[in-house]
Amino acid sequence: MRAGLPVRSVYISANGQAELAKDAWSRRFIPVQLTAGGRTTGARIRYRGGHTREYPKKSYEIQLDGGLVLHWNAESDDPSMIRNALSFRFMEQIGVPAPRTRHVWLDINGETMGLYLEIEAVNSRFFALRNIPYRSLLYAANDSANFERTHSDSGGRKQDLSEGYEFMEGDGETISRLCTFIRDIHRQKGDKLRDLLEEYVDIPAYFNWLSGVVLTGNFDGFEQNYALYEEAGERKYNILPWDYEGTWGRNCYGKPCSAGTVRIEGYNGLTRRLLQFPDLKRDYALKLEKMLEEEFTNEQVGPVIDELHRRLAPAVRVDSSRFATKSLFSEETLFIRRYMEERKLIILHELKRWQGALSSVMPARVRVKGIEG
Repeated sequence: MRAGLPVRSVYISANGQAELAKDAWSRRFIPVQLTAGGRTTGARIRYRGGHTREYPKKSYEIQLDGGLVLHWNAESDDPSMIRNALSFRFMEQIGVPAPRTRHVWLDINGETMGLYLEIEAVNSRFFALRNIPYRSLLYAANDSANFERTHSDSGGRKQDLSEGYEFMEGDGETISRLCTFIRDIHRQKGDKLRDLLEEYVDIPAYFNWLSGVVLTGNFDGFEQNYALYEEAGERKYNILPWDYEGTWGRNCYGKPCSAGTVRIEGYNGLTRRLLQFPDLKRDYALKLEKMLEEEFTNEQVGPVIDELHRRLAPAVRVDSSRFATKSLFSEETLFIRRYMEERKLIILHELKRWQGALSSVMPARVRVKGIEG
């Protein structure tokens, strides 16, 4: 243990270290030895991340010889270092399977790398541990994974509707099925669209995921930073969260942002098509209301914030590799709580605005005080 945290010690040869440092964007794995919990095993390591690959303190993906895959995130843009962990705990709380996390201390060749967040990979092992049968798995690697026929930034037409997705597991038809699905949700209308959505989307589970992204304020979580899988039985699409560093009132660069930055409709083509049906929009609104009342509360989330922050504090005090100041770290519990209060008021206001348009399908009196009819 180091500063109360488990230690991960990596040994890499001089040649391997030079090869790793040569290109921050390389996808090539380098062989290493990993010691953790008193046991040493062979493994392979590479850098990971988006814009953070250019930072001095790198993040890593490590594959152990036994098959376990872990991600070590430096969390350089999060002064609290708990936003990913807190978000995944919250997602689990609202019924969305999410990666397990733990904070660890990393050494490479005896040199202290400092504090990291260890994150479970979403792969076959993830599904097996949760008894989730699945048919295919894709990663939403960039913001072209928006369930649209056009790119979000330029508005230009996509040459391939699978743009933005990284194939991980499945069969020879996985990509073509996804392309057909995206094409059809924009071609079909009315009852045919409704039938298509009900056949190929686990709608209640999708709304759970959507609510989680909206409540945590993950602007980058709708069009990328998620895992898309097909259920094995009914073969419906479902989504799992990934990369929630830019949440709870800060963006992906760690800058404070308004609690109203993320609209409650989210930002992708699938959500847009689902919410055009008044009864589905009502179902989503009622789900958000219920979460505001029961899960997105200081009583439920507050103890998790305090637990993560308290456990991390000794390591933060001795980690000189952190960008954020120690005083900023100490203020983050209050910062996150303030975000929750502001976010709740904003969502209540938006749901009240929805109420008029949904009056024919909304109950006469909704559950959450503050948006009663």
